[in-house]
Amino acid sequence: MEEWNQLEQKKQAIEEEIAQLFAKRNELNQEIMRRRRNPEQRQDLEAKLQYALNNQPKAFPKQASVACQGIAGANSQIAAEQLFDCPYEMFFRNFESVFSAIERGMCEYGILPIENSTAGSVDQVYDLMKKYRFYIVASVRVKVDHNLLAKPGTTKGKIKEIFSHQQALMQCQEYLKNMEGVKITAVENTAMAAKMVAQSPRDDVAALSNRSCVELYQLDMLEQSVQDNSNNYTRFICIAKDLEIFPGATRTSVMAVLPHKPGSLFQVLKRFADLGYNLEKLESRPIPERDFEFMFYFDFSTSVFSHGFVKLLGDLQATCDYFEYLGSYSEKL
Repeated sequence: MEEWNQLEQKKQAIEEEIAQLFAKRNELNQEIMRRRRNPEQRQDLEAKLQYALNNQPKAFPKQASVACQGIAGANSQIAAEQLFDCPYEMFFRNFESVFSAIERGMCEYGILPIENSTAGSVDQVYDLMKKYRFYIVASVRVKVDHNLLAKPGTTKGKIKEIFSHQQALMQCQEYLKNMEGVKITAVENTAMAAKMVAQSPRDDVAALSNRSCVELYQLDMLEQSVQDNSNNYTRFICIAKDLEIFPGATRTSVMAVLPHKPGSLFQVLKRFADLGYNLEKLESRPIPERDFEFMFYFDFSTSVFSHGFVKLLGDLQATCDYFEYLGSYSEKL
């Protein structure tokens, strides 16, 4: 019994320590919020914006080192080559590694998928936005075709397992429903799926991947464009460590935690409407350490030189519990 009581006392001591740590964390969160509303922070943002606008580059760079998620043949590589004439691509295993590469200065720019016209937002990327400091400097839409690829000699009827990225699998759900008895396996990237099939000793596996992987990994295309929606596009953002606003920037992204009271979201939306700014996207993601509270992401369109633009961002920073300006940019279609 004495030993049992000692264990209970140790457990209680640990629980009290955890409670104290939670209390300290909440105090830090409140301090961060207070500083975000500090007028000096607002002035810093406005000064940074004005400096970027006054020193606007003449054009988007043609050559640069670019971080891409995946391996050669990935859709992120296709996006990079649509944005840059001569990108020097470095491949990273996952989305977080791309953010980290930009933050540490390993690459000048990074390419990340943000949403798909069929499967919706890429939640993992939105969640990582809260963790890293970066700016969006451009975006691009990539037409995505998913094709059934296999080793030469493999027939569709022989396939027992299909590899692809989770987003690609979501975009091909109707097609996969007809593949009865076939195991569906999610992997890190559609190009990685193609490479796995090419290197596998098995002849009963296939990949859902893009056409560039046919020649790259010496595979056969058993069926082409098997996605559920033929009008299938993925929007990629291009991020950088420092704020750069290039000519033609008409889209702005911000993220914010709004005051936890009725009407907060309405007031923000009203500001956009009053200025005549078109809200193109509104996304919310839960904040893990705050029960039933959310980080909001806003994409809106207007010229960066439009009346009230800089003041609007300053006002939002002053009124939101947390606010980050993610950048102003143009989108290549």
